[in-house]
Amino acid sequence: MANTPVKEISSALDDRSREIFRRIVESYLDSGEPLGSRNLSRLLPMSLSPASVRNVMSDLEDLGLIYAPHISAGRMPTQQGLRFFVDAFMQVGNLSESERKSIERQIRPHDADQPLENLLTDASRMLSGLSRGAGLVIAAKSDQILKHVEFIRLEPTKALAVLVGEHNQIENRIIDLPAGVTASQLTEAANFINANLAGQTLPELRGQLVKLREQVAGELDALSQDLVERGLAVWSGGAEVEKPTRLIVRGRANLLEGVAGAEDIDRLRLLFDDLERKESLIEILNLAESGPGVRIFIGSENKLFSLSGSSLIVAPYRDSDERIVGAVGVIGPTRLNYSRIVPMVDYTAQLMARLSRSKR
Repeated sequence: MANTPVKEISSALDDRSREIFRRIVESYLDSGEPLGSRNLSRLLPMSLSPASVRNVMSDLEDLGLIYAPHISAGRMPTQQGLRFFVDAFMQVGNLSESERKSIERQIRPHDADQPLENLLTDASRMLSGLSRGAGLVIAAKSDQILKHVEFIRLEPTKALAVLVGEHNQIENRIIDLPAGVTASQLTEAANFINANLAGQTLPELRGQLVKLREQVAGELDALSQDLVERGLAVWSGGAEVEKPTRLIVRGRANLLEGVAGAEDIDRLRLLFDDLERKESLIEILNLAESGPGVRIFIGSENKLFSLSGSSLIVAPYRDSDERIVGAVGVIGPTRLNYSRIVPMVDYTAQLMARLSRSKR
């Protein structure tokens, strides 16, 4: 039953079964508790005895949509049941104007020079606060505007290249020196970059260097020219260099609410371990890239959080060239309020796309 298509399950349900199933899921999403036949019979718009409700529950169990966590307990949705509910029942509305303004107010920069890093943190904190789950933002490292470059010799064949960005961020990279380079040539190469290429991003610098080749050849000797090209190649992230990524998670404490027992604690420990792994950054981006718009992964549907049984609602955001440069999302237990969180994540992704483009 695990992969039964939505249409096939839908055709097996009559109106009464659909209503009972919907009530069980909505009760679970609201309280996290199983719903019994007696209480359920009181909630239904049609008149059904608890015995009749139990018969329908049995049919829903046979379809793999609900289960009883304990003997004589009520029923809760299975992972397949939640997926079926999301695909067949859930209605995702639009955010109200006040909700949109609230999101914008919590993310929009207070000044034009605010670093993108601050916007990412604000977005993660906002998603956590509104969802009561953990807010997640992942971003490819932005291309910095170059402010200053310096080369410091470490040994005859290696130097430390120091890059200072427009917000005074500092990056240090070790580069190989051309054979025979002198201290004066290190200074000459740095001076050339600072004089001719400052105020651009590093990918832009490489393109500019091609245009300046004749000037470079005239002003610098061969060794200094080689050093300039090596220095820019290290930073600008050619095809062979994967751009580093950043993962910002806020609101982990929200995931501790309502946790009881060793099993739940172990589940959260596994989730936190997953989030600490560097490869999780790439995996989350891959999940976001695997389809348009907001994606919902419930429990074991994604291998990244399969052991912890957590759900992930994630949406990518793109740069002006429509390349995916990051993702925003919410992580939480399987009983997240999906219909409320999906439009929230979607709008946040749109907003992050606009803000990140203005920062690049």
